[in-house]
Amino acid sequence: MTFKIRPFLVFIFLLAVEVMIALYIHDRIIRPYVGDYLVVILIYYFCKTFLNVRPLPLALGVLLFSYAVEVAQLLKVVEILGLQDNKLARIVIGVSFEWLDLLAYTLGIITVIAIEHFVHKNLEEKANEGR
Repeated sequence: MTFKIRPFLVFIFLLAVEVMIALYIHDRIIRPYVGDYLVVILIYYFCKTFLNVRPLPLALGVLLFSYAVEVAQLLKVVEILGLQDNKLARIVIGVSFEWLDLLAYTLGIITVIAIEHFVHKNLEEKANEGR
């Protein structure tokens, strides 16, 4: 375990954006799909704050976790567990399966992988310049 400030700051920024979306945007595109796109990036940077794991395995783990949550929605896990009246469970797990959410998660993780590749490439170039 570790604590890295940069990914934590990205996490805090994305958390603020997600909260603003949840509180103030009630449309059919930004709230459901941009929110889902951003949430996987948010989860990735939260995990990256504390874990020393290479970017690709971490990104794929976050994607699989996100898919699992969506499958839980498909299987109506909130109802099976008797939590349909629990607002927190309904928010965290969710109650409505949507195929496009899987696409939003996938695009979010592709974005993370691209960012990590770009950052890593730039750091290597800067290290080579110093030699």
